[in-house]
Amino acid sequence: MTSLRRALAALCLAAAAVAAHAAQPPRFELVTLGVEGGVSSDNLSGYLIKARGDEHYLALDAGTLVAGIEKARASGALKNSTGDILHQGISAYFISHGHLDHVAGLVIASPEDHGNKPVYGLASTLDVLSRDYFNWEAWPNLADRGKAPALGWYHLAVEAPGTWFPVQGTSMSAKLWPLSHDAVVSSMVLLRAGGDYYAYFGDTGPDALAHGKRDLADVWQALAPLVRSHALKGIQIEASFPNDVPDAKLFGHLTPAWLLRELQALEDASGGKDALRGLTVVVDHIKPSLDEGRDPRALITTQLAAGNTLGVHFVVPAQGERLVFP
Repeated sequence: MTSLRRALAALCLAAAAVAAHAAQPPRFELVTLGVEGGVSSDNLSGYLIKARGDEHYLALDAGTLVAGIEKARASGALKNSTGDILHQGISAYFISHGHLDHVAGLVIASPEDHGNKPVYGLASTLDVLSRDYFNWEAWPNLADRGKAPALGWYHLAVEAPGTWFPVQGTSMSAKLWPLSHDAVVSSMVLLRAGGDYYAYFGDTGPDALAHGKRDLADVWQALAPLVRSHALKGIQIEASFPNDVPDAKLFGHLTPAWLLRELQALEDASGGKDALRGLTVVVDHIKPSLDEGRDPRALITTQLAAGNTLGVHFVVPAQGERLVFP
């Protein structure tokens, strides 16, 4: 009888542990403000992310900002007013590179934003923001450097590649890696919250078309230990064009075939077959087409599924969604 009671007690403890784990909030929460690479200005690359227990978001790029907040509020992904989210909900920004479809929402919304917020990025990216946007010609200079008077509404926080830095207003820290995006230096940010990680990639092309650069190979080597330890909770990376777009017209972007080839390189670096099985890969920056009857999103989704021998979990989100990473 004593053995039976012990067994039942152990079973109850195990069930309680499972229930407690299930009740835990997600390690990361992502809200999609904009998911496309053009041509509509109200659905360009822009995301909000926060870690478990945080009240404030880090914006990952900001091609679309206010319009995306309103879309996410309409879907229930965000609860507070648009003003509250812009003013207090977003505590900092990361800008992967200076292309218009990644910064337009930030620039347009900037006169209504509040509070000397940091804008994190590589030196080359923040130079573009200062020189080409916040310059009193394209837009008032709301940054803290550049053409006078610099009003200082944003702190352009240059971060060196490979160095951890704290993300203001959150429990997260971050580290940047450069990426090759045709003639532009783009970047990836790796976010850390406790022992959990999330990798967000700005626009990038495959190493094989990067004129000798090996930026993605370097990133895969950095992420491989996190894959092996199951600490990497998600990867977010682009697939801008379907497979029928020739390499010469990719201009530093990925297709499903190229993305699968690069993820294969990550699998190899992480220990080989099945190393990525179950890993969530969010696919973004799909460029819509104005050609009658052509649906790049459907094509890319089908092509990724057909080539997925890695066992990853591909997610192709729509604008205004809330994604969680347990």
